[in-house]
Amino acid sequence: MTPPGLGAVRTARERLGHALFLRVAGPDGAVHRERIHGRPGPRWFEPGSPITRVHGDASMFVGGIRAILLQTLHPAAMQAVSDHSGYRGDMWGRLARTSRFLAVTTFGTADDAERAVAAVRAIHERVTGTMPDGTPYAASDPHLLAWVHAAEVESFLIAHQVYGRHPLDQAERDTYVAQAAEVARRLGVVDPPTTEAELAAVMAAFRPELRGTPAAREAVAHVVLKPPLPLAARAPYAVLVAAAIGLMPRWSRRPLRLPWLPVSERTVVRALGTAATSTIRWAMSPAREDVQALQQTR
Repeated sequence: MTPPGLGAVRTARERLGHALFLRVAGPDGAVHRERIHGRPGPRWFEPGSPITRVHGDASMFVGGIRAILLQTLHPAAMQAVSDHSGYRGDMWGRLARTSRFLAVTTFGTADDAERAVAAVRAIHERVTGTMPDGTPYAASDPHLLAWVHAAEVESFLIAHQVYGRHPLDQAERDTYVAQAAEVARRLGVVDPPTTEAELAAVMAAFRPELRGTPAAREAVAHVVLKPPLPLAARAPYAVLVAAAIGLMPRWSRRPLRLPWLPVSERTVVRALGTAATSTIRWAMSPAREDVQALQQTR
């Protein structure tokens, strides 16, 4: 017999989980999920290894937003996004494609992962253009790929350490960076960082190239202030954005016109971010955890 109240918990979990999954994975996400997780065959990464723990955790919602904000600071990367991406009119479609790539390369079969990498490399070859000063750019440029990769890995790792269910120890963090480097090499990154210390050095080396351009500030304002979401979803989204901004480096705030509220970020924002990621984790968790969730409310 279903315990009293458990049905309501399941219904709430299923509704919220479905809404989140639809936004992140897209309308055909269920088909891709079955293929990614259900198809037999060798994988690039062992289940339970650091990359599967990081990329499978709800903290990725915060890490993903931080990565988007941080990546805008490289003028060439931002110009490529501005010229070729659908972030203004198809923000969720772009998010679904990115999350699918991460899911396939992290959890999918080796064959599917190879195909996903080949598809992304083909897209990068077509993304070319010119900066406002006449300098050409190309998404396939290894230097530009290195920035995008480093900003993502740092963001995912920091978010997991703050909001993940089980933060990684030092050895696991180094393993995570090394595992992410395996995918980066296949995408065309030359000599990606393989330890947390190397990752920090790469990020520091990029610092002189970074600045807040008008295109960057437009993109940030779009992500922060104009999400294509129904009214009911905007408050939870605002919490995730605030949590992501709270993890941005201090020097990045002024160029992107982001607030700097250190006390609030360490207290109120951190508490709200923890609650939000815990809710997401619960909403997208297996049904067997429903009883535990119900018991915790009593």
